[in-house]
Formats: sequence, C-alpha cells, structure tokens
Amino acid sequence: MSTSGDLPGTRRVYTGRVINLDVDRVVLPNGTTADLEIIRHPGASAIVPILSDAEASDPTLVLIRQYRHAAAGYLYEIPAGRLNDGEDPAQCAVRELAEETGYRAGRVEHLFSMFTTPGFTDERIHVFLASGLSEGPTAHEADEILKVEQVPVSRALALIEGGEIQDAKTALSILYLARYSRHE
Repeated sequence: MSTSGDLPGTRRVYTGRVINLDVDRVVLPNGTTADLEIIRHPGASAIVPILSDAEASDPTLVLIRQYRHAAAGYLYEIPAGRLNDGEDPAQCAVRELAEETGYRAGRVEHLFSMFTTPGFTDERIHVFLASGLSEGPTAHEADEILKVEQVPVSRALALIEGGEIQDAKTALSILYLARYSRHE
C-alpha cells in the first residue's frame, strides 16, 4: 500500500498539515478499473490508561472529553495522536498520554492495531494499555480543548451502550479491554 502517492496512476490532489488527498487509479480484484479518493494519514497511536489497580473488579480509566469541530461538540476519548515522522507507535502513545492527561505510564502493552475508516483512508491506529500511572504536567496543544476524567470501566461500558461514547477507537478499545484484557 502506498502512503506517499508514488503508485502509478496516483495523483496528489491536496497536501495538508495532517492529511493528504490522492486519487488512485486502481484495478480491483474483479478486474474493474476505478478512480478512488484516498486520504493518506501517517498513522496514530492511542492509549487506554488504567488508573486503579489492574486487578480491581472495576478498574478506573482515564478518559478525556475533547472538543471536536467535525463532531460539533465534545467526545469522550482515550488519549491519542498522530505519529511523527519515524516515531515508534509505543513512544507516540506514551507522549500523547503525558501531553493530554499529565499521566506517565509505568508499563505499556500493545493491545491491537486497527484501520479507522478503510473505505477512504489508510489511517491505522495502534492501541496500547498503560498501567502504573504517575501524575505530571500536561502539555496541551493550542487546538486541544479537553478535560481529563476518571471513569470506572463499568461506567465507560454504560456510556458506550447509551451512545455517549461515540468515538470508534475509544469504544473499541474499552470493549476490547473489558472482554480480552488480562487486566480485568
């Protein structure tokens, strides 16, 4: 998969600060030729911070409520951010955790990686679990309007069920943690 627009038949339409837009002329598996608009993204990391003892019956997560213009309001999210050029996904996750919440992780474990919306973007998010947290200062970017909240897993699951957690990476990460994590 090309992420730099170097495939034959790829035309760069837009180059931006966060994303690029290409039109790829491709031959699909059924032999049909199609022009597909693809948003190129460098990828991202996200992290599920567990504040309380991982062995607790209902561990407490650190979530953020962040203003998102595209969603026309605030969303519950796990800390996440775009990978810098050549940055290791685990390092990105740890950096975003500290910048957005002020917490530092004593332990970081990879949970899974996912495509966000493969119908039109190549963005892939690497999701990690953070435990052994200690507090420190935040370093919010100018466009980050957010509040840090401590939420028990049971409440986070209720927020997903009630439609209050609408961010896909956050919902999937919490559901994954609740179902598959060794830290229940």
